[in-house]
Amino acid sequence: MVRPQWILALIAALAVAAGFAWLGQWQLGVAVQNSAKDSTSSSEQPRPLNELTEPGIAVSDHAGGMVATGTGVLTRTSTLVVENRTNFGAQGAWVVGEVQVDQGNGSSARLAVALGWAPSAAKAEAAAKRIAEQPVAQVFQPVAFEGRYMPPDAPLIPTADRDPQTILSMAPAQLVNRWGAGDEPSYGGYLVLHPKQSAELLLGEPLSKYGLDRIESVPPLPAETVNWLNVFYAIEWVVFAGFAIFFWYRLARDAWEKEHELKALEAEGGGAAGP
Repeated sequence: MVRPQWILALIAALAVAAGFAWLGQWQLGVAVQNSAKDSTSSSEQPRPLNELTEPGIAVSDHAGGMVATGTGVLTRTSTLVVENRTNFGAQGAWVVGEVQVDQGNGSSARLAVALGWAPSAAKAEAAAKRIAEQPVAQVFQPVAFEGRYMPPDAPLIPTADRDPQTILSMAPAQLVNRWGAGDEPSYGGYLVLHPKQSAELLLGEPLSKYGLDRIESVPPLPAETVNWLNVFYAIEWVVFAGFAIFFWYRLARDAWEKEHELKALEAEGGGAAGP
């Protein structure tokens, strides 16, 4: 095996095995990438909120993270501040409000909507106050909105050194309790508003007028589905890579056995010719 011709053969076998291993990795990558592309394109296609989900039910995997559209009215006195929110890597607070979503049959449902982000709770409080003081005429008519429908956060209790009324998580059930009792049902999730036009229509003015920035809208991670046919092909390439090494070993061993057999025959022949 350490003879030059067999070392060169080993290098060739390793090169072939590396090529087979790369093909196996490529097969696995194709299976995952195809699933990711399908999932991302699906989540970014706007759909009516009432087709994705219904008020009063939990957020399903089908609805969570999807871009949704609807028509409704912002309740101007509903603005609250949710602290401890990260936006494009910076820590700050959200201004959230209640939107009465038109159900299309003369009724409405309550939806928690994240309107904008501020770099501090104090600035968010000031923006929430300005929104609450906005004239009713500017927010009375139903308007179209768009945003990403998200599952709720778990409620968090403020520590003893903080105001007990501080809101630290985006939990719609907790927000509805703060907004007060109502006859309308409420959605289980909340909406991260896409402020292309939605913010200006719901608020009556651009976010910048209130000192707010848009909230980062992150698409959901693609579902980890497996294309088993590609996995089978990947396993085949790994087997081929192992076979390339084994083939080199088998050839080298066969050559070694042949040499020893010839030496044994020569030794037997030489012994028979002696005295």
